[in-house]
Amino acid sequence: MSAQRLGVPARLLTVLAAAFALTVGLTIAPGGASAEAAVVSVRTKALNVAASKKGAPYQYGAAGPRRFDCSGLVQYSYKVAGKRLPRTTRQQASSTRRISASQVRPGDLVFFHSGGRVYHVGIYAGRGYVWHSPKSGDHVRKAKIWTKSVYYGRVG
Repeated sequence: MSAQRLGVPARLLTVLAAAFALTVGLTIAPGGASAEAAVVSVRTKALNVAASKKGAPYQYGAAGPRRFDCSGLVQYSYKVAGKRLPRTTRQQASSTRRISASQVRPGDLVFFHSGGRVYHVGIYAGRGYVWHSPKSGDHVRKAKIWTKSVYYGRVG
């Protein structure tokens, strides 16, 4: 029996399918999918790319594929997922749509700020964690978000 016969709206099915895909770590192919599902797919792909770079060393100004700074990891991950982003943290913050903490989903960007100035960026991994390339001498890793001085951005 089809979902339409059961009275389930198509948009609800799209949202449920996207949520299920994120939960089990699948991506949704953009071909034939709704625009919303395609965006979910890009976020999921970018998140998976960042996770695949676990252990890559930090290097100031590096944007992959073997070394990264924070914004370089974000730019590289989204590029592989099919979206172009500017190079620096500040430029990335300006080019994304700001969203509330209640709207944040895996694959969205997490901007760390102090005194009104953005100083670090990572990719939200869900459950209060972020994939990022922290600092010199460190490496790409998943970490608990350590401060409340963050805001979230969604790549359009």
